[in-house]
Amino acid sequence: MEPERTHTEGAEDVSYSVGQVAGFAGITVRTLHHYDEIGLLVPGGRSHAGHRRYDDTDLDRLQQILFYRELGFPLEEVAALLDDPAADPRAHLRRQHALLTARIEKLQKMAAAVEHAMEARTMGIDLTPEEKFEVFGDKDPEQYAEEAEARWGGTETYAESQRRAARYTKEDWKRIQAEVDAWNERYAALMAAGEPPTGEAAMDLAEEHRRHIGTWYFDCPYEMHRGLGEMYVSDERFKAFYDSVRPGLAEHLEAAIRANADRRG
Repeated sequence: MEPERTHTEGAEDVSYSVGQVAGFAGITVRTLHHYDEIGLLVPGGRSHAGHRRYDDTDLDRLQQILFYRELGFPLEEVAALLDDPAADPRAHLRRQHALLTARIEKLQKMAAAVEHAMEARTMGIDLTPEEKFEVFGDKDPEQYAEEAEARWGGTETYAESQRRAARYTKEDWKRIQAEVDAWNERYAALMAAGEPPTGEAAMDLAEEHRRHIGTWYFDCPYEMHRGLGEMYVSDERFKAFYDSVRPGLAEHLEAAIRANADRRG
């Protein structure tokens, strides 16, 4: 919709409806009506039908209002600031510059505090060294922290894993570790019984493995699970971890993950 053009004493003036101004400013029509009712922003004109029409001067004032509102000033103080007869436009700009500088400094301090907290929680595992030993024994849960961040640090999957891990207590980590240990024992027993990776029992345990990841770390769709299975075989460290439970487990699990993904379509 084009702005309405009205003519006054031969000059061309452009005015805007309340809906247009609300769209420009990203606020509601109701807010503009309220500003008008309390005298904070009274539009400079009216249409022939009596509708509010805002000119460029009104838009300048609205910009000032929204700036102070963004900084948390109540409407009464905003009105006092804008209607101060001793304040010229340059005084407003100087005040706004000072307020913005103060806010930037505050936000920079907040950002530094968050960065410090991030560094203190490299893998999000907020446990003392004693608690880590109690939960994980001699296995270091942060052994692959730097590599994981290098591989997936910019992904939403990695961010989600970090967010979840940061919330877990010692009891949560004990439960996670207990589930892992129980799964390891059952998978080793399955292999000892001669079950093939394409059998129902192996595929069911592969599905349980996928759901464990989804429950505790990040959403793990079947294609992602396939990729993890390939990594368990191709990366010697992951292969050594699974094969320490039972020799050949990494390759057996990778095949079971593929078979489970195939049967799930």
